[in-house]
Amino acid sequence: MRDVSATVPLVEGTTPEGMRQAMADYVRALHQAYLDAVATLPPAERARLPLVAAGDVTVAAAGVRSLHVIGTLEALPAPQGPEVEIRDCVDDLAWTLRFFDPVVAPALGIIDESAGPNYDEVRRALGIRTVAYHLAVPPGGSLTSHHALHAGTGLAHSHAAAARDFDALRAHAPGREGLVDEMQGASIAGLARSQVLLAHAIAPGLDGLSLEPPADPADVRRILLSYLRSPS
Repeated sequence: MRDVSATVPLVEGTTPEGMRQAMADYVRALHQAYLDAVATLPPAERARLPLVAAGDVTVAAAGVRSLHVIGTLEALPAPQGPEVEIRDCVDDLAWTLRFFDPVVAPALGIIDESAGPNYDEVRRALGIRTVAYHLAVPPGGSLTSHHALHAGTGLAHSHAAAARDFDALRAHAPGREGLVDEMQGASIAGLARSQVLLAHAIAPGLDGLSLEPPADPADVRRILLSYLRSPS
């Protein structure tokens, strides 16, 4: 799915151990809020959501100028040297929280965030391609359960809306369901340009979508679905 970028405050004046525990508590609260928000969905619809379907995810907490919190469906190699991980779970959703800074991942140390969070470069530095969510925590704030509640609930609604859109696209694109499946895979991988190209493959007469910079994936789905629903 498309990244859900959120801003939450970061704890100041605490030890590394305290910061890691604050992050662990935040991620648990975020995932609990996500599961609570989708609990009333029909079972099959709920089961198709990325975090529910995965069952076990990796969460990377990467410190640059901002603190990045990235939920990915990819597994990472076992920790080495000073790397730290924390395992946790809520109901059937389990995750491994991993911590990265320029000591552990030197490529993080050369990322310029003077103009704000650099989502693409942080993911590239960690080699992460499949993203369920990516939150950016700016300097000078704190991790709170209140922000986790809003971030988790918003993420759940975003994932549910995208899943409904792709189901509707399949229903309105008979014979092109495979292309819709690929578009959904590109959505999960965060490949915005690929989603634009696949939308044009599904509906060659479609226009109004920008490849560079790529149109917002939610807009791509909306415009494509509107086109497919319109009379020929």
